[in-house]
Amino acid sequence: MKKRIIIMGAAGRDFHNFNVCYRSNEDYEVVAFTATQIPNIEGRIYPAVLAGKLYPKGIPIHPEEELIELIKKEKIDEVVFSYSDVTHEYVMHKASEVNSAGATFKLLGAEETMIKSSKPVISICAVRTGCGKSQTTRRVAEILKKKGKKLVVIRHPMPYGKLEKQICQRFATYQDMLDHDCTIEEMEEYEPHIKEGIIVYAGVDYEKIIREAEKEADVILWDGGNNDTPFYKPDIEIVVMDPHRAGHELRYYPGETNFRRADVLVINKMDSADPPDVQIILDNIQEYNPKAIVVKANSEVKIDSTDVNPEKILIIEDGPTLTHGGMAFGAGIVAAQKFYPDAKILEPESFAVGSIKKLYKKFPNLKDVLPAMGYFDEQMKELQQTINNSDADLVVVATPIDLQKLIKIGKPHVRVHYTLVEIGDTDLEEVLKDF
Repeated sequence: MKKRIIIMGAAGRDFHNFNVCYRSNEDYEVVAFTATQIPNIEGRIYPAVLAGKLYPKGIPIHPEEELIELIKKEKIDEVVFSYSDVTHEYVMHKASEVNSAGATFKLLGAEETMIKSSKPVISICAVRTGCGKSQTTRRVAEILKKKGKKLVVIRHPMPYGKLEKQICQRFATYQDMLDHDCTIEEMEEYEPHIKEGIIVYAGVDYEKIIREAEKEADVILWDGGNNDTPFYKPDIEIVVMDPHRAGHELRYYPGETNFRRADVLVINKMDSADPPDVQIILDNIQEYNPKAIVVKANSEVKIDSTDVNPEKILIIEDGPTLTHGGMAFGAGIVAAQKFYPDAKILEPESFAVGSIKKLYKKFPNLKDVLPAMGYFDEQMKELQQTINNSDADLVVVATPIDLQKLIKIGKPHVRVHYTLVEIGDTDLEEVLKDF
């Protein structure tokens, strides 16, 4: 008898787990995916072209709210939890729900979902969303380019559109992102690499993706998403930590797995962190992963111009850092405090509209910042309207992309840029020398 399976996910890790562990496995029947975290990703079908010969009609994707009903109605044997950046307590509440409904709750191991590459792989992951993975990846890329290496970045999946068109995506130009109808969340991750002349791959089928990337790379950089584990078997694992959330490396799934597996632990944002919080992280490293090489770093912020003296400012931050990551601030607040200490920071909830306004109810950590959310066209329009509803003298844009290319900011604005700058005796160039 085949075991009947549901995979709980958020349009990323769930599809990967299916592809590598279940797609061709005749011992199992995957009855459905459930979806959460990301708006408008349920109600779709994982298409037959991706699902394989055992699933000629594809696999339905249901809202996670229907999970218990599905377990009972479909006589489900196992539920596989496959998304990231949630507390350990959250995971066990889900396990209790599933067990009480009569099914087995399952977590797949990091190793069994990793694909082996024929090229060297460096993975950059984190213990939470918003620690600074992308700036760390850019720093590693800079080092490798200086050494004359041809590298390709493979980014953790964000397949929020038509899945059959996103099987294997290659991004070399800004136009490529437009051609693939990328969301703000996707562009934030791809654009900084593309500006540096680095090819980016992403999509849904990561076996196909790695085989294409291997054709044009000396080295593969895995640029992780949320606090997920790598999809590829790394030759060196770099994991980024955030002292603004000291202790979270032991409280979140699967960030703790990354923390314990890491060959290199980067403690980022040292310049804006409190020393006691840094010490908590150092103590936890000593107790739980003393073999890891520790690199200390600042997240150095700069702005385009300091020629203005605003009275009221609106700060736009990277969306997932605030939502998935649970942060109350990001580089925008740090830049505002540094460059505009006398300005009043506006609270956007009062002038937010539509789905943007709803975020302030869903995420109580939001107050002084506007998350740059753009998972669908209507949400981009709502973001634009929210910005232009404000009475700010200046908009401080702390997203990794040039937001003005996507929406019309009808107010004076400056961009915040942030880079990883190592401090102390050990830096990433030294770490990668032997590699």
